[in-house]
Amino acid sequence: MAPKKVAVYLGAGTVLAAWLATAASVEQTPEAPIVPAPVQTAGTETLAEEVQAQAGRLRERLASAPAPQQPARNPFAFAPKPVRPTRSAGTTSKSGPASFPTVVSEPVLGLIGLAEEQSPEGPVRTAIISAEGGELFIVKAGEFIGARYRVQRVGADAVELTDLTTGAVRRLALR
Repeated sequence: MAPKKVAVYLGAGTVLAAWLATAASVEQTPEAPIVPAPVQTAGTETLAEEVQAQAGRLRERLASAPAPQQPARNPFAFAPKPVRPTRSAGTTSKSGPASFPTVVSEPVLGLIGLAEEQSPEGPVRTAIISAEGGELFIVKAGEFIGARYRVQRVGADAVELTDLTTGAVRRLALR
């Protein structure tokens, strides 16, 4: 072995022996537990009176606090839809003769997706249609969209709807 290694091992052994010798010679004496000195209080009656006085001051401060304001808007609710006055057929306006019947406008519908599932009879397609107001309809052929439309056919890229009020066919295509 090299003389340097021997010197290192011998030095480390000497330090270890000295440390063990000092640790064995130290006596530990048990210490007495530290007990806190009792605090002088004025008594439970005065403590209760102080708590009651503080509670009274808190009630006074809360009574004079301003009431919270109602928020200007609710971020978790949609605004109500504006109501448009409509006139039915045959009504007369105040300024003249009978007015023309109003045309019922078609609701805004959009085909946003199609799904297809294989069955023993062939593929069964499902259409995903969005309507105004954030409504979603997931329909197959023969089902209804609200009270106005019936799904006639769901194709690979379009849907045919039958308007139950006019009998017209409306076609929605994927974009």
